[in-house]
Amino acid sequence: MKVLKVSQDVVTLAEFKSQAAMLIERIGSSSQPLLITQNGKPAGVLLSPGDFDRIQEQESARIIASVNRGIDDVDNDRILTSTQAKLRLGLKK
Repeated sequence: MKVLKVSQDVVTLAEFKSQAAMLIERIGSSSQPLLITQNGKPAGVLLSPGDFDRIQEQESARIIASVNRGIDDVDNDRILTSTQAKLRLGLKK
């Protein structure tokens, strides 16, 4: 996915409605995300299906890696009690 370019990749909801087919085609061919605004505020982001799939796959891989690190920490006795964790986080004195 490419970086959002504010000068080119931000459209109002009204613009999107009137040019939806062309904008969707542009996103599909360029992999450039599109920010849609409503009343001057961000309302949504449109991505190509391929970019959406890549984001989902990357997030799944991050979650799996995090769980595996946690399992490895438990297996190697790198754990804290809840009291130790609270103290380390400054939540308990």
